[in-house]
Amino acid sequence: MASLLALTGLNLLNYVDRQVLPAVLPRLQEDFHLDDSQAGTIGTAFMLGYFLTSPFFGYLGDRLRRGWLIAGGVLVWSLATVLTGVATSFALLVFFRVFVGFGEASYGTLSPSWIADLYPPPRRNTALSVFYVAIPVGAALGQILGGRIEKLYGWHAAFFVAGAPGLLLALGVLALREPARGASEPARPAAAPADRPPGLRAYAELFRHRPYLLVVAGYAAQTFAMGGFAYWGAKFLVSVHGMSLQSADDFFGTSLVVSGLIATVAGGLTATAWQRRHPGGYAWVLALSALAAVPFAFGAFALTNLLWAKVALVAAMFLLFFSTGPVNTLILETVPVGMRASAMAASIFAIHLFGDVWSPKIVGRLSVGLHSLRAATLWTLPGALVACAGFWLCLALQWSRPKSPAAAS
Repeated sequence: MASLLALTGLNLLNYVDRQVLPAVLPRLQEDFHLDDSQAGTIGTAFMLGYFLTSPFFGYLGDRLRRGWLIAGGVLVWSLATVLTGVATSFALLVFFRVFVGFGEASYGTLSPSWIADLYPPPRRNTALSVFYVAIPVGAALGQILGGRIEKLYGWHAAFFVAGAPGLLLALGVLALREPARGASEPARPAAAPADRPPGLRAYAELFRHRPYLLVVAGYAAQTFAMGGFAYWGAKFLVSVHGMSLQSADDFFGTSLVVSGLIATVAGGLTATAWQRRHPGGYAWVLALSALAAVPFAFGAFALTNLLWAKVALVAAMFLLFFSTGPVNTLILETVPVGMRASAMAASIFAIHLFGDVWSPKIVGRLSVGLHSLRAATLWTLPGALVACAGFWLCLALQWSRPKSPAAAS
């Protein structure tokens, strides 16, 4: 339990550091004279640092002590966040955000496999849902604190406050007791060495696991949509509905923490209960939540009434976060035990390569080209959720056949 709480706390800081940039984005654009396309490039820079290095950490995470790798990642992303606050040019902003992504890649790749080794299958999805509750809470804190600190002390101070705690807590990871790989699997050797192909074959081997590929394909489409929501949400409320930046940050942040917290917990509990009765329970939670999110995502950007647009935006966020626990559980459970860090790394690489590496930039480019942020978001983000629902419906239907796929063979 101590390890789960510590790793969840650090994951919260992870998302505070990630979301503080969108919270102050309009002020950065004013100071550096950036259009929406250039502003999208800063978000893409973070994602490039994040997803390009995740396979490297996945390879190391299945072979070396994860504690040292995680501690190093926390230190790097926290330092880079602080340095973002002293950036004096667009080029430096891009450079420092790349290193925030580099540090977070180590943490995001290795922490879930650590938790999977702490808890047996019946309890694993619940534990991972607790860990991923930090996503909406941390993102909301980053949005709200970023907006409030910017108003009082300027955007530079927002990055100092967001990054400093990680500099102090990085070494605390080394005090945690790291579990043996596969330790929580019933009737399996703790390290499960035979499950782990050598070298780069670990990544090629993933293509043999069709359920894993369907999970990741749907997750990539969902990540495209979520990346666009997270990066442009506050700016959309400011430029389209005329809200003040602080009001937009407060609303977006509060909505994230309330809807995300409730949805992540509720989704985890629902998926666990469904999975006990049906082998495709996790998959059906993914498919139905993604399908239900489509009309609300469309309404969030199409509705001209601010109140109803807010309602639709909150509903869409709730449904997006509903799948957080089971999707990450399936990433870990659709592959052999000895490949979990590699599987998580490959999923991070794929969902960002085909997801939110491009969505902030694409929406920004379309906003400039169409002279309308509303038009740019209206079709790209709900459309991505349609693709997500399609992949996850295929997964759920496959698991509903009389002979279920082998989840971890």
